[in-house]
Amino acid sequence: MTTHAFTAARWIKSSRSAENGSCVEVSAVPGLAGVRDSKNADGPVLTFPAPAWRHFLDSLRTA
Repeated sequence: MTTHAFTAARWIKSSRSAENGSCVEVSAVPGLAGVRDSKNADGPVLTFPAPAWRHFLDSLRTA
């Protein structure tokens, strides 16, 4: 799937983002999670299968 799936997606800035502009945003569409650089909203989107993204988040919570 391409990043076109995220064209109309709602993006959320990370609560851990720095105030110096070093920010990431995340979004979800059916079956996928996306991550992008907030300074380059039209740039590339890293995509992950939803189960892999959930596993990643769960591993952060238990670390």
